Amino acid sequence: MTDSKPIRILGVGNVLCTDDGLGPYTIKVLESLYEFPEGIEVIDLGTPGMDLTPYLADARMVIVIDTVRGDEAPGTLRLLRDREIVATPPPDRMSPHEPGLREALMATEFSDCSPDEILFVGVIPESTGQGTSLTTPLMGAVPDVVAAVVAELERLQSPAVLRDPPGELDVWWG
Repeated sequence: MTDSKPIRILGVGNVLCTDDGLGPYTIKVLESLYEFPEGIEVIDLGTPGMDLTPYLADARMVIVIDTVRGDEAPGTLRLLRDREIVATPPPDRMSPHEPGLREALMATEFSDCSPDEILFVGVIPESTGQGTSLTTPLMGAVPDVVAAVVAELERLQSPAVLRDPPGELDVWWG
């Protein structure tokens, strides 16, 4: 990597609300399967609200993993890039704790510290009720989310390296 700015992979969500735990769960999967080059930060943010803004600031690339409402079937992957996130009406929020990615991005623009690029990897949930396990459609979507993140890192010429053997999946809440 030639750029000194970090690449950040951010998992967002509440692990106590079934499918809303997609972001943190996917971060744990990524950490168990891959080693990341220097300059890549892989972070489970939980439910940051507007505290998301510092994680977007001054980054080469930010990849945000979260659930998002939509009309598609549960488990459907939705990818949004850069200006699409700010230019399109925001998707319905899952709950009041959501990060407000659009709002956080706009805050970085006002302070002139926006990330160079951003990719939102969203998945349509089946349930966000109480529970600590992902539903079947969301578990089925995790490999696609992981593949999208790995492909993005390859595009950025900062590929993740598969662990051999894979590490233990450290999901404390499951």
